[in-house]
Amino acid sequence: MTRTPADLVGARPGASFEITFDGRPVSALPGQSVAAALWGAGILAWRTTRRGGRPRGAFCGIGQCYDCLATINGEPNRRACLVPATPGDAITTQEGHGHDGIGV
Repeated sequence: MTRTPADLVGARPGASFEITFDGRPVSALPGQSVAAALWGAGILAWRTTRRGGRPRGAFCGIGQCYDCLATINGEPNRRACLVPATPGDAITTQEGHGHDGIGV
């Protein structure tokens, strides 16, 4: 019998819900961070660096490194590893410093 990590800890998550990443639907579970939901969907990068435009996603997973910055519901520079996913969230790729187009 194959057991999953959720089985081992007795987790019984609620029903999944939908968020979007660059307009693409992504399934999330209650209690998941935005980063965890994106990882679960196979999305490993959701921002680019200021210099060079290199892709970045979650690195430390605990809010210390800032590699996971994302634009969430129109607000740039949110740490995706710390923001709980909520139904209807719209996550978009953050380009560079995240202030493009907002007058900064």
